[in-house]
Order: sequence, then structure tokens, then C-alpha cells
Amino acid sequence: MELYAGIDLHSNNSYLGISDAEDRRLYKRRLPNRSDVILAELEPYREELKGIVVESTFNWYWLVDILMDNSYTVHLANPAAIQQYKGTKHSDDKDDAFWLAHLLRLGILPEGYCPVTSLMLDKDGSV
Repeated sequence: MELYAGIDLHSNNSYLGISDAEDRRLYKRRLPNRSDVILAELEPYREELKGIVVESTFNWYWLVDILMDNSYTVHLANPAAIQQYKGTKHSDDKDDAFWLAHLLRLGILPEGYCPVTSLMLDKDGSV
């Protein structure tokens, strides 16, 4: 079964939504912004996840880094481009997370550039 995840990221919590190829909502939960918690919640779905969408907000770096470091396929959504679908975008975190996963499933997710962690480091290893 192919699964798609969307994460609506905030300063101290994230809403994780996972749906299948028919948009059935299989998992929905607000989580603290702790890498151990988020990775533990994703682990049961790892083999079937085709991708995880993270909305490009001011604090996306840490989440994308831990997901990529743990071999997840990550897509960084471009929220400015998603606004063109404003008539169908919902206003709460749960719906936003599933909307991101839905756009990925349909192949119409507007993406931003997501640099590989090593490209963001200086020669001495600092950011």
C-alpha cells in the first residue's frame, strides 16, 4: 500500500497526517517538535511511505534534516505557491497536513528547494 504524509509544522508542535492512495486518513496526531517522538510515530509506516511533505516555514530545517538523515523521502512544500489553491485549502492544522499529502499523491505539490544538509555546511562543518 502506498502512503503519503504531510506535516503541518509550528514552533513547538507539528500535526502529522498519513493517508493512503485513496485519501483515507490512516494516522492523525499533533506531536511535540521532538525528533525522537516524530521518528517513532513514522516508523510503523516507513516501508510504505512514498514521501513526507513538510511545509516550508521559518523552522523547517531541523525537521527536514532528521527525516533525510533517517532515509525518508522528503518534499519541501512552497506555501506561496499553494496559496493559488486557496479556495480548497482548509484552515486547520489537521486538514492542512492531509492537504499537503494529497497534493503529493496527485503529483501537483508546489515544491521549494531543499538543500542537502552537507551543502549547507561550511568547510569547517559549521552552518
